[in-house]
Amino acid sequence: MIKIRNLTRNFDQVVAVDDLSFEVREGEVLGFLGPNGAGKSTTMKIITGFLSPSAGSVAIDGYDIVSQPLRAKALIGYLPEGAPCYGDMTTLEFLRFIARIRGFRGAEAEQRIADVMRDVALESVALQTIETLSKGFKRRVGLAQAILHDPKVLILDEPTDGLDPNQKNQVRELIRNLAKDKIVVVSTHILEEVTAVCTRAIIIDEGRIVADGTPAELEARSRYHHAVDLRLAGELDLAAELNGVDDVAGVEQDRSDSASFTILSGGKPIFARISELAQQRQWPVDEFHVRRGQLEDVFRTVTAGAGGR
Repeated sequence: MIKIRNLTRNFDQVVAVDDLSFEVREGEVLGFLGPNGAGKSTTMKIITGFLSPSAGSVAIDGYDIVSQPLRAKALIGYLPEGAPCYGDMTTLEFLRFIARIRGFRGAEAEQRIADVMRDVALESVALQTIETLSKGFKRRVGLAQAILHDPKVLILDEPTDGLDPNQKNQVRELIRNLAKDKIVVVSTHILEEVTAVCTRAIIIDEGRIVADGTPAELEARSRYHHAVDLRLAGELDLAAELNGVDDVAGVEQDRSDSASFTILSGGKPIFARISELAQQRQWPVDEFHVRRGQLEDVFRTVTAGAGGR
């Protein structure tokens, strides 16, 4: 378990992390979100021991990151933003170096290296120097070193940055598999990543938690949750048609497509009622579907006070 209590970090007069408290349990994949300057990277650096807190505590499986750093860090795999590696080493040399640092030798080290290279598809660049690799391959080398020692806790800062769609799917599948017996914390700007791999999401703004829940719970807070998207094949005054209809909270027209509309519901299911009306009144409907809610909409709403710190 990761247990964070009243975590605070100040930089001169700036409070980057402001009294954060939360826990992450085994089997959870936590998406850690926030606008630029919200305190995400600072929090992750404190969790991994790269920065010390101004106040509060972080415990990894019961070991305090400040007073018991070696025991705590031995349980952590960390992929920092940018995936820094030694560019003059080959992929294989770098992973052998990491294996030695982690205390592995001989056949065990070689087996672990072979396993992680297979898992993140690095065999084709094993003998290539890291400085000559593409951004996507460098990211995968960073991910390989983070999981080489089979850590209990995996901290990933933008794990799919620079990867193509196929590579993103591979990494997401790997994260899902790793999460079966680990704690995984993923900091990302890609909101679709949260829906794809995370079982829980925390959004922070100005160093404080402003939302915490499953992706579905957060999506349910969107103004578009249970909204109905509709595209017409002919002329119709849709707003007039829906005036006074129960649970219809409003109608929005797509500025880029005058035939497309979104019927807002205030979070209540209205698809059946709208479908019934469309059939009764013979609306010229071309397309018709229900929205789940938009995490992006919730993100914008709860971080509206971002100060750009």
